[in-house]
Amino acid sequence: MKVSITELQRLVADQLLRAGANQAMADATARSLVLAEAQGLGSHGLSRVVQYVAHLRNGRVNGAAIPEVVSRKGGALLVDADEGLAFAACELAVREAVNAAKQFGVSFVGVVRSHHCGVVVDHLLAAAGAGMVGLGFANSPAAMPAAAGRHAIFGTNPIAAVFPRRHKSPLAIDLSLSEVARGKLMMAAKEGRSIPLGWALDAQGQPTTDPKAGLEGSMLPLGAASSPKGAMLALIVELLVTALIGGKFGFEASSFFVDEGNRPGIGQAFLVIDPSALAGNDQYLDRIEVLVSEMLTDDGVRLPGVRRETLKLQAQAQGIDVPEALLKAWQT
Repeated sequence: MKVSITELQRLVADQLLRAGANQAMADATARSLVLAEAQGLGSHGLSRVVQYVAHLRNGRVNGAAIPEVVSRKGGALLVDADEGLAFAACELAVREAVNAAKQFGVSFVGVVRSHHCGVVVDHLLAAAGAGMVGLGFANSPAAMPAAAGRHAIFGTNPIAAVFPRRHKSPLAIDLSLSEVARGKLMMAAKEGRSIPLGWALDAQGQPTTDPKAGLEGSMLPLGAASSPKGAMLALIVELLVTALIGGKFGFEASSFFVDEGNRPGIGQAFLVIDPSALAGNDQYLDRIEVLVSEMLTDDGVRLPGVRRETLKLQAQAQGIDVPEALLKAWQT
């Protein structure tokens, strides 16, 4: 059944409010989950509602949380998410990062005592809208081993970036540092599908095609079959959002995929750069188009973010398909 984005945001926010979230937290979370669903990213969309509701009801999330800036020195700031859902805290962090970058040319804002933050690049769209380049980093509960290791230490630790363009949608890049996002295993398990070899290990450290075994075991880092590069990148992100800003390591946080557990207390960080402070806006915008034009000389090249933007525009015009059973469950 097709549901408009506005109505779907209202329905999701209502579920979170019933579970104990405050209005600001529910609204920010609903906007992000529905945007992910609109972009075709179901693993970070409506499928997360039941998870967040359980975490709110079981005390894994502080539903009364109000994020605030707790430290500020030049362009470096720290936001305390107050153990709530991450979305309102990330909105605050990027907003503050943009303001600081306007003043200092560059800013770095960390978010601590946080939770799952969804699609990292979506938080950066506000920076692109302000004409800024943005980079985002996040850790998550342990899901990947260190290079040559067997037990999970790092999260899948996504990296994201936005590069604004002149009169066009920004380049929007978002990647997990595991071979695939862990949410894909969650979706495969829910739908009873197998997964390809090379995505995950079971609890005994053996390759598996069973998504449930993979969720109980560990994800393989990006490129693990040929090099330790994915694990090294995961280590960099882990340190940026923990040791540098005070978040918890992934192995200190209970899995997002269980209802019971601790408040994860993980971190996110956003780096925002004002092009006018460096080569200048016109030079930046001209040069990015030279690169894009060169990329597009090859048939089949798809710019990052284009597919998600196309799907979002379709969803804005036509609504989003939602199973009727889910709608009935939410409306009772």
